[in-house]
Amino acid sequence: MVITIKDETLAGKLLREIDLEFATEQVTVKDIISERVLHEVEDYNKKLPAFFNGLVEPSDAEKTINGYKLKPKRIIDAEKQVYVALDAFQKNGYFVLIDNVQSESLEQPVLLKKDTHISFIKLTPLVGG
Repeated sequence: MVITIKDETLAGKLLREIDLEFATEQVTVKDIISERVLHEVEDYNKKLPAFFNGLVEPSDAEKTINGYKLKPKRIIDAEKQVYVALDAFQKNGYFVLIDNVQSESLEQPVLLKKDTHISFIKLTPLVGG
């Protein structure tokens, strides 16, 4: 099942959309966050573009208007990025809204449907690997 994940501001302004594919309809918030971060890192590592646009800022990166610029350009550690993203969720670094309801825990079950709306609201810069 393919679900569109959205990054939004607190005011509801859409910043970015990402399509993610899940093997099952029954997932957890942890699965959603992990899949999102793994997708972003894999996409970046394949192409090594000038900027990384993702939930978690890689360590040694410079934040710019176009995303995070890595100095020097390098492969990002996906596992480290997932760890930082999950930790940040638990420390309220960002919110995950599922059908406009704030997720409370990483283990919260989510039943994905075609019309499931998932939004990430980032509150602070997240630094990872």
